[in-house]
Amino acid sequence: MGQVFRWLLRIAAGLVGLVVLAVGLIYFLANQSLPDYDQTETVTGLTAPVEIIRDNADVPHIFGRDDPDVFFGLGYAHAQDRLWQMTTMRRTVQGRLSEVFGQRTLRIDRLLRRLDLYRLAQTSFEAQDEYTKAALRAYAAGVNARLAEINDEALGRGAPEMFLFNAPVAPWQPADSIALLKLVALQLSGHLENEVLRARTALMLDDTDRLKDILPDAPGTGVAALPEYAQLFPGLPRYAAGTPMPDDPLSPFPKHDMAGASNAWAAAPSRSASGGTLLANDPHLGFTAPSTWYLARIELQSGGVIGATIPGIPAIMSGRSRQMGWGITSSYLDDQDVFIEKLNPDNPEEYLTPQGYKPFESRPSIIQIKDAPPITLTLRWTENGPVLPGSHYHLDAVTPPGHVAALSWTALDGQDTTMTAAMGIMHATTVQQAIDAGEKFIAPSQNLMLIDSDTIAMKTVGAMPRRDPRHQSQGRLPSQGWRAENRWEGRLPYAANPEFVSPRGGILGNTNNKILERPFPNHVSFLWGDTQRVNRWQRLMQARQVHTRESFIEAQLDTVSFTARSLLPLIGADLWFTGEAAPEGTPQRQRQIALQLLAEWNGEMNEHMPEPLIYAAWLRALQKRLIEDELGPLADEFKHVDPVFIERVYRNIDGAAVWCDVRQSAPKETCTDMARLALDDALVWIGEKYGTSLESLRWGDAHQATHDHPVLGEVPVLRFFVNIRQSTSGGDNTLERGLTSGEDPDPFLNVHGAGYRGVYDLADPDSSVFIISTGQSGHFLSRHYDDLAQLWRRGEYIPMSLDVNLARAAAVGVTHLIPQGWKD
Repeated sequence: MGQVFRWLLRIAAGLVGLVVLAVGLIYFLANQSLPDYDQTETVTGLTAPVEIIRDNADVPHIFGRDDPDVFFGLGYAHAQDRLWQMTTMRRTVQGRLSEVFGQRTLRIDRLLRRLDLYRLAQTSFEAQDEYTKAALRAYAAGVNARLAEINDEALGRGAPEMFLFNAPVAPWQPADSIALLKLVALQLSGHLENEVLRARTALMLDDTDRLKDILPDAPGTGVAALPEYAQLFPGLPRYAAGTPMPDDPLSPFPKHDMAGASNAWAAAPSRSASGGTLLANDPHLGFTAPSTWYLARIELQSGGVIGATIPGIPAIMSGRSRQMGWGITSSYLDDQDVFIEKLNPDNPEEYLTPQGYKPFESRPSIIQIKDAPPITLTLRWTENGPVLPGSHYHLDAVTPPGHVAALSWTALDGQDTTMTAAMGIMHATTVQQAIDAGEKFIAPSQNLMLIDSDTIAMKTVGAMPRRDPRHQSQGRLPSQGWRAENRWEGRLPYAANPEFVSPRGGILGNTNNKILERPFPNHVSFLWGDTQRVNRWQRLMQARQVHTRESFIEAQLDTVSFTARSLLPLIGADLWFTGEAAPEGTPQRQRQIALQLLAEWNGEMNEHMPEPLIYAAWLRALQKRLIEDELGPLADEFKHVDPVFIERVYRNIDGAAVWCDVRQSAPKETCTDMARLALDDALVWIGEKYGTSLESLRWGDAHQATHDHPVLGEVPVLRFFVNIRQSTSGGDNTLERGLTSGEDPDPFLNVHGAGYRGVYDLADPDSSVFIISTGQSGHFLSRHYDDLAQLWRRGEYIPMSLDVNLARAAAVGVTHLIPQGWKD
């Protein structure tokens, strides 16, 4: 027996030793790919030496003899820190994820191939001006210099993920950066899915007048009545489930209510305590680890530029120079239309146009799949755009038999000069020069917030489709592609894009709110990203005669919900302080405690408080009760509470209170009944998930920011190293926006918000501050993988100066790139 025990002990010790050895080997191999920031490297593609100084936050400050050399240095720095992220994004836009991830990503690849964004990026390279072409070539050479270094010196394939997903990395091409810009446009686009959802909802509702309740317009002047979708395409079933988009962390396709958001505001010298202009910007995207954003400073011949880049794209997207500051917000310009194309019943390779049947433009495309045979797609285009499969965006639910769906979208432009526009904005020294540069911006459409020494402005950039005033659905529903009045007629002139320069009040801002009222077809959009945050922003801006950098930071980090303050008195009007105290432990007692807490709450969505969780759960349960009998299974598509819908119902605007009555029940329920029942639902859910002690709840326990690695984030053990989870304040409708997932079992996870924040003060430019939500490095063994994450969570920032001496003073390393054969 003792001998058996000894042998078992030896085997166990051997297994432990093997595990330790394996972990040590993995660590060693992964550690090899950590970049050395303090080195001298000989490279090809430079005309003169480049110096990259990494400050103590790992922000590169890049210096070279001319601009192409500086862009070379930026490409090298991006590849040092974010190679896996860059190559994965490139594979995504190319429709080549399945070569690495197999069947898991096949549906993603299918749609990206049909959109053909990568080929359009390749043809767009020649449309750039000569400066931009040179910058793109130099940037690509910088990326490739890092790839050559990795290969020559066996630096662990450049990233830990490369060991797990072994696939060759092709050299970076100049067009790759343009392709990534188009991928960003895809991530920010929501009109396609909104059109389909509107059509599906219209089919489901008995009373189509109720469509304006559940999918309301932003407050303001109404629009003309639209045709019923069932009249446009008779014979469609009342409800068809349709096929949703791939639910995968690698998917670039946003859900209709997560298609980009942002905040930006500016103050003129007359409203600034320092006497200079101020600008604050925080673009919102889905959270990921590492962040979408990467901080950098590049020293161009025209001067230093500093701010936020996207790895793979050689431009400061939001930042400042010595003379200017700029920020971006999603404009929500309606730059997508879905067209239902009628097939020729005698020849399905033809579709109907205003001139008769025409053949599709077709070509094959082969998708290679890891561990599976390749498949061949037939890509088809109509005059309106690429044909999309019914297996995406629920298109099969709104496409009649004998028809297919096609997409018109401004990003489907083979002469896209957006990259040239981005370069021009970086080089501008005045607001007017930046506005002029924005004319070449095609997609994604953005509101460009601008300041120079004495001027503030906001200009919507991006191509605006020209629609016929007779358009059947005004671009709000999928429309008949064979009717001439539905088709785009080119673009509106750049002068038609909204523009605000030097307003009398001295303050400009955008929270994705509706910015103007124009009649169709000059309307810009019927879909806007915010009806709530703008109210809180207006209050904060008007509360001070003059603003400072600190007051702009305070507004960025504000967590008071205008929505909670406005809706709670409505939905609880007949519930507050009614009746005697109920016995302890009863549902009625829980309801009274909840109402007492909410009655004394100021609407602050603070992570340490219980009220935000009670409020959010109540509103979610309420919307579900209001819509599930009318919409049935389609109700699951409305994952976020629409405050305008709730307000319409509880104010009974145009008879919207009808939503409170459950049609399938004999009694006639009132809106008070619905509010009470929904609160009870919410308290039961909270009790099961977080406990019944309401006073002890913490909003931050439910509202954790999910900076998850899109590939390794679900791998056991590894996920504890690669995912960054944080308790956070804010919510769907606060200025410090933390959009919740809406998905069970954790509907309040914070999944979408400000991955970057910047505040620029041109009275003292070097006092400007910046932060991203994770860290600069994409390598999870680097201390810079998450070193900025806690600062971001606490609402802190880092200074980023154009003073090179400050960068050198606390540098974590200085990299010297020397051209091959260089002689000083």
